[in-house]
Order: sequence, then C-alpha cells, then structure tokens
Amino acid sequence: MTKTYQYETDTLTPPRHSSRRLGGIEDARVAVLIPCYNEEVTIGDVVSEFTRILPSADIYVYDNNSSDNTSAVAKQAGAIVRTELRQGKGHVIRRMFADIDADFYVLIDGDATYEVGAVHRMLTLASEQNLDMVTGQRVTDRQAAYRSGHVLGNKLFTSLVRCLFGPGSKDIFSGYRIFSKRFVKSFPALSTGFEIETEFTVHALTLAMPINEVETIYVERPEGSASKLNTYQDGLRILIAIFNLLRRERPLMFFSTLGTIFMIAGIALGTPIVMEFIRTGFVPRLPTAVLATGLETLAALAFCCGQIVENVALARLEAKRLNYLSYPAPQHIGRRFAYERKS
Repeated sequence: MTKTYQYETDTLTPPRHSSRRLGGIEDARVAVLIPCYNEEVTIGDVVSEFTRILPSADIYVYDNNSSDNTSAVAKQAGAIVRTELRQGKGHVIRRMFADIDADFYVLIDGDATYEVGAVHRMLTLASEQNLDMVTGQRVTDRQAAYRSGHVLGNKLFTSLVRCLFGPGSKDIFSGYRIFSKRFVKSFPALSTGFEIETEFTVHALTLAMPINEVETIYVERPEGSASKLNTYQDGLRILIAIFNLLRRERPLMFFSTLGTIFMIAGIALGTPIVMEFIRTGFVPRLPTAVLATGLETLAALAFCCGQIVENVALARLEAKRLNYLSYPAPQHIGRRFAYERKS
C-alpha cells in the first residue's frame, strides 16, 4: 500500500520572552538560515511558518542576486534579509556561517518543499544527543516532488560517499539540516554551488562528529516556482567535488589508487617484453618497453606522493579537530525547545 505524506505542524503559541529557562537550563539561540534565488512565490510561506513554529528564533534570508521580489516578500514576512553578490549556494552558505552567531543553525531551502514542522524533532534530537548535524532525510510518494532520476542519482552518490568516507547520511543532498555552533564555525565551506551539501557530510565524517538524521516529508514545488538544479551539469560538478574531497581528505587512498592503476598497466605491458629478454637476450618493441618503465615510475611516484600528502593532511586534520573542539558542545536543553503547545 502506498503511503501518503502530508504536512502536520503543531499549533503553537509564542513564549513571553525570547529567552527563558526550562528546567533550570537556559534556552539556546536558534538561527534559521534560508539561502534564496528567485523564490518570491514560496519564501513568504516558509518564513511565516518558521515565525509561527519558532517564534524566538532569528530568521535570516540571504538573497543571491534574485531578479524577482524575493527580498521584499521575505522582509514583509518578518525575515532579516541580507544579500550575497557572489552567485552560488556555496557562496551564500559561507557568508551565512561567517556572519551569524547562534547555538543551533537551521538550514533550509526557500522553495517550500520541506516539512517545516519537523524542525521540532530535529532540534530536540540535536540537543538531547549533543549532535553536530541532523539531516532531514527526505521521504515522499509524489513523483513530481522527487523524480526517479534524482532518486537514483542521490542513491549512487550517497553510496559513493559512504564507500569512500564511511557511513553517514542516507540523503547527502538534503537541503534541510540542523548544525551546532562548533560545526558551523569549523566548516571551511570551499564549495561554490550545490555540491556544498556533499561537503557537509564529508566534513562531519572526516572529523568523526556525532550526527544523525530524521525522516522529513518532501513535496513538490508549488505552481509558479521553478527548480534551479541542472541535473547533468550539477551532477558532474558534484562528482568532481567528491573526488577533490577524496584527494584533499584521503590523499593516501587517492594516490594509492592511481599508483595501483599505473603499476598494473606497466606490468601488463612490460611482462611479455621481460619474458622475451630472458629467453633471447633482446629487447623487442622498445617504445612499449619505455612506456612500461614510465608507468612503473609514475606508480612509484604516486605512492611516494600519497605518503607525503597524507602526512600533510594529518596535520591539517589535527588543526581542524582542535579548532572544532575550541567551541562548546551543543547544550542540552530538554525536550521542550522554545515553544509551547496550546492546551
């Protein structure tokens, strides 16, 4: 039987003060971060929902050179609106993480496809388990929301990341996440576009951060709203980004793989020539012999480079880990998270 998913949000009333104490523990500061590009159709609803559900949170909308009325609509809905001129989601998130100070950061796209009400479950999980990242794992039964090609691509890329960097999120491309302060302030944000989501996961896995995920409902964009994702172009950029991350974070694996390829190719080309030399004392096919020798030399160089760069990467990892540990762990604030249910 096919499950039908619908949004179900709690009816809430704002607290009397933006900061209060629950069970003797002071509420954490929550910042909602919404990167936007031409989302005037949806951004007002997203901001209004967060204003209702998390009345004490600061809601930031960063407009990335929109040609429509995204900024005006977001401001009218009650958001703090800022601008990032460098085009690309990665640039926007880098600016957000640098500018904004909070205890927990809620990152969500402004296209009204994610379940805003799931923020309660995600924040509670993050605070109770001291997690540095909670991912909203998308679930849907709507073909228009999550096309089969995108589902397949997500599974392939997720499997590749899990194979190269270790088990992590089951939905590495989700745009709905909760971050701790120490994640945000230790995150280098080197990507410029949609590949930034992959960098989130790799950063968490590299530093062995505590992470988890929560199933969240995913729906199609409303009429009049268009996706900015280019399936093939962005897919290629993400693939290149994964291998760049592998080269940067797992250099020994990267260069050892190259060295193994060169070594096998050199052995395959050189073995018949060596056998002929042993039997006759002559070296036939001199160009092939030179090529085989060159491949074996490249293999040795690759293995040596891998060892050297691995030591450099280890020093960088230690520095990043120490920077990460310089920020306090997410504060446990209990199950009730700055909101009250109506009696």
